[in-house]
Amino acid sequence: MVPGVGDVFRALADPTRRAILDELQERSGQTLFELVSRLVMRHGLTSSRQAVSQHLDVLEAAGLVRTRREGRYKFHDLDTAPLRAITDRWRIDPQEDPCASP
Repeated sequence: MVPGVGDVFRALADPTRRAILDELQERSGQTLFELVSRLVMRHGLTSSRQAVSQHLDVLEAAGLVRTRREGRYKFHDLDTAPLRAITDRWRIDPQEDPCASP
């Protein structure tokens, strides 16, 4: 099943999931253990591994995170393609943008 725009917005609605994406933007290819550690250290989020794993499942279902296995480890990578699909859908012409500076 191909994720839709609604799936992306639902995934982005949660602050913990946005923090996970921030961490993957900074350093893609992290394991669950690495992500949990970084969320605690950098964001003060004390989510369990199970909770972070569930957030990753939502992000993966929305197409924002891709996973790959290497041996015993599962690595998580950011995929911004769904975000590009949103910006392409509602592209603003800079000449028509009332917020653009002259």
